[in-house]
Amino acid sequence: MSAILKNNYGKITYEDDYIATIAGISATECYGLVGMSDKHIGETIANFFSGSGGNLKRGVKIKTDGSDNIVVELYINVKYGVSLSAVAENIIDKVKYSIEKDTGLNVASVDIIVQGIEV
Repeated sequence: MSAILKNNYGKITYEDDYIATIAGISATECYGLVGMSDKHIGETIANFFSGSGGNLKRGVKIKTDGSDNIVVELYINVKYGVSLSAVAENIIDKVKYSIEKDTGLNVASVDIIVQGIEV
């Protein structure tokens, strides 16, 4: 599904892939994040065979209901020894700000799912 922003002149439709790309780029710029993780084993297998390991949407799930409200889920791997709460808070703030600034949509929540810790 896609998110729709209505204004006086009409409407703007944002596809989930576009929003996921913004979220992925924003998240990878944050300190303490080692990388994005696959959402499930099926995605891991698909990325292996398609060779899309550098995909900017990897580990990002966007939930929209056709309005201007969206929910972002990020599946991440973090660096060992960093404060998980500090890293998560930084990622949430950065992703929320970037999406709202670039699209004008309302980010209802950013959910962080830590799937691994790397040394």
